[in-house]
Amino acid sequence: MQRLLEVGRIFLLLGLTSFGGPIAHLGYFRQEFVEKRRWLQEKDYADLVALCQFLPGPASSQVGFALGLQRAGLAGGFLAWLAFTLPSALLLFAFAWGSLTFQEVLGTGLIVSLKLVAVVVVAHAVWGMSKNLCPDPARASLGLLAALIVLLASPWLGVVTPLVALITGSLLGWWFLPHQQETTTAIAEISYVSKRLAKICLLVFVLLFLGLPLLALPGSALVALVDAFYRAGALVFGGGHVVLPLLEAETVQKGWVAADEFLAGYGVAQAIPGPLFTFAAYLGALIPGTSAWLGALVALVSLFLPGLLLLLAVMPWWNQLRQESWAQSGLKGANASVVGILGAILYDPLITSSLHGPVELALVLTGLVLMQVWKLPSWALVLLLLAAAPFLG
Repeated sequence: MQRLLEVGRIFLLLGLTSFGGPIAHLGYFRQEFVEKRRWLQEKDYADLVALCQFLPGPASSQVGFALGLQRAGLAGGFLAWLAFTLPSALLLFAFAWGSLTFQEVLGTGLIVSLKLVAVVVVAHAVWGMSKNLCPDPARASLGLLAALIVLLASPWLGVVTPLVALITGSLLGWWFLPHQQETTTAIAEISYVSKRLAKICLLVFVLLFLGLPLLALPGSALVALVDAFYRAGALVFGGGHVVLPLLEAETVQKGWVAADEFLAGYGVAQAIPGPLFTFAAYLGALIPGTSAWLGALVALVSLFLPGLLLLLAVMPWWNQLRQESWAQSGLKGANASVVGILGAILYDPLITSSLHGPVELALVLTGLVLMQVWKLPSWALVLLLLAAAPFLG
C-alpha cells in the first residue's frame, strides 16, 4: 500500500507540472525516476522508451504506466496512468463545458514560458542520456543518423519518421555492435504481467479493433464514439501531436465537432500539463448524442486503452527478449537512436518555435544550469519560468 500511495503521489505531481508534450514528459520521468529516485537504471529506462516508441499509443503515458507497474504492480500501473492523466483531463473537460479558449485564461507570455520549460527539460534529458547511451563512436554515430533521419526525412516520411529512425538504429546496432551478454533489470516483474494475462490483453485488443466497427454500424452513438477513439489510439505511433490528424478525421470530418472548436481545444491541450491524449476528454464532451461527462470519459478511456493493452501484451516477452545478446545489441542501437530522435525534436519544433530572441535564450541557459548543476526539480523550474512570463510574448 505504501508503494501504491507513493506512485499516486509522484504521478499526480507530474500530471500537474509536466508541461511541454510527450518528449518533455520523457525528460521529466527520467529526472524523477532515473536520476532522483533511481527506480531503474538509464539503460533500462531507455529500453522502455524504445519499446513504447515501437508500439502504437501514447508513448509517454505507456512509459509512465510501465514505471508504476514496476513499482507497485498492476494497480500501480493503472494508478500512475490515472494520476498523470486526470489533471489535464479535468481541465480540458472544464474548457469544453465552459466554451473557453486558452487565450482567455492564459496570456501569451505564459504560453511562451511553458514552451521554454519544455526546451530546458528535453535538453537536460538529451544531454544526460547521450553520456550514458552514446558513449562510443559507433553509438554516437547511430544517434546522429537518427537525428538526421528525423530532421531531413520528415517531409517525405511524415508521422512514421521517428519509427523509421528507431528501426534503422536497431538493425544497424544488431548488425554492427558486438553481441555481449549483459545483465538487465526486468521492467516489470513477471508476477505482475503473466504470459496468460498478456495473451488475454492481446486478444481483447484484436477483438475490439475488429469488432467495434461492426458494432457501430447499427447507429449507436456511444459505440460509434468508442470505435472512433479506439481506432485512433490503435493506429498512432509515438503519441502526442501525431494523433491529431487521426482525431480530426474521426471528429471534424464526421461533423461531430466544428473545426474552430477542434483548434481551440488543441490550443488548450498544448498550454496545460499532462498527456496530449487527454484532448479526447475535450472532444468527447462536445460530441452530440451523449452527455458531456459520459462522452468525455468514454473518449478518454477509448483513446488510451489500445496502447495500454498492447504494452501489457508484450511485456513478458519483452523482458525475456532483452536478455538475449543479439537483442541487446539491437537495443543499444535503438537507445542511441532515441537520443538522436529526442535531439532532433529538441531542435524542431521545440527550439524553432520557442527561442525568438536573447531573453528566451537567457532563460533557457539559466534553466539548464539550474537543472544540470544545481539539480533544480522540474516543478521549481516551471514556477521560475512562469514568473518570467510578464517579460515574454
